[in-house]
Amino acid sequence: MHNKFSTVIMAAGKGTRMKDPSKAKVMFPVNKKPLIQHVVELAQSLNSERIIPIVGFQREAVVEFLNTVSRKVETVVQDPQLGTGHAVMQTEPLLRNYVGDVLVLSGDVPLLRKETIAKLIKYHRESNAVGTILTAILDDATGYGRILRNKSGIVTGIIEQKDATDEQRLVKEINSGIYIFDAKFLFEALQHINPHNAQNEYYLTDVFGYFWNHHFIISAVSADDFDEIRGINTLDQLQEAEDILNSRNK
Repeated sequence: MHNKFSTVIMAAGKGTRMKDPSKAKVMFPVNKKPLIQHVVELAQSLNSERIIPIVGFQREAVVEFLNTVSRKVETVVQDPQLGTGHAVMQTEPLLRNYVGDVLVLSGDVPLLRKETIAKLIKYHRESNAVGTILTAILDDATGYGRILRNKSGIVTGIIEQKDATDEQRLVKEINSGIYIFDAKFLFEALQHINPHNAQNEYYLTDVFGYFWNHHFIISAVSADDFDEIRGINTLDQLQEAEDILNSRNK
């Protein structure tokens, strides 16, 4: 069991629906701080050993800004952008021989609390898992990937909405896209995933298929509040996130 971790942050996206093609999505501000700053500060507050944002669109501006936030930040470039699995592959030169865990965060999820990620890390280590998923419970989970469990509560699958059966669509536990992995097993699994989908992309969730095939332990723990895992894709959602942060600070 490891007692240290590094953080990689997905920050390569364009943010088409944000209506400003000159700015990377993670640079839009919430409470006067770019989205990615909230995420970097979260990683810092948890004493992450290394912090590695994966940049792409408008990367020069993102990197320049990150250098003002922390000297600890190391960036890698994803170009072209071929999916979430491909993004994490770009960190392998930095983490290939890392002995510890790798926390995967999204640069557009500014509402995550320190306590929630601390709970995720603790649960991951206590369950001796090679990978642990942060989930949330939603009354209406339409559009989200569902977490499948067996009768014992063991995670047996992640199924996307479009691939789910009618019965699976009734599941209320969803995948947040936030994970923690044992670094060794993560990079081993990434060597075995393929872009066999319609988008020709490498999905990070496919590493779990590799884990299941090898009978490795996978666990999942739920965030207390769905708001924490909400990604920001529109200007309206940006405003909602600001309102939530302001209400927390009262």
